Amino acid sequence: MDGARATDGVIADAARDPMADWPTGRLLSTASRLIEHTWQQALDGIGVTHAGLIVLHLLDSGPASQKELARRARVQNQTMSRTLDRLERAGHIERIAAADDRRRHVVSRTLAGDEAWLAAHRLEADVFPELPDESALRSQLLAIIRSGESSRWSPEDVEPA
Repeated sequence: MDGARATDGVIADAARDPMADWPTGRLLSTASRLIEHTWQQALDGIGVTHAGLIVLHLLDSGPASQKELARRARVQNQTMSRTLDRLERAGHIERIAAADDRRRHVVSRTLAGDEAWLAAHRLEADVFPELPDESALRSQLLAIIRSGESSRWSPEDVEPA
């Protein structure tokens, strides 16, 4: 196979595609950066950041505390606070003091947040290329994330599978 490399049954010709010989980690990193940039541009159009979209997604199951959102998003509480500040200014969420503890706030999506969440779902179909077996890719990406998450996050920060 002069100049070609077989990977999972696919032969990539390095002479025609110099990226064919890149390590998988570099391919994932490059794809991630390109997708992140394109996705962020699309989200800018609906007034939501990537971090804000994560919060809107987490609130899909109902209201939650800032601490719970930070844990589920795998970010520091201070980082979540800044994200919530931006979402609140944009009218996508509201924070209400908890009845049992006035120091704790319950965060919920507003109607504008619901609309932004739905708009983001429609954007995904427009932004990302159609893949022949998206579920297999998603499974593989989840496997990669799961294999590395124990070294990045403590067990109590990781949601059950």
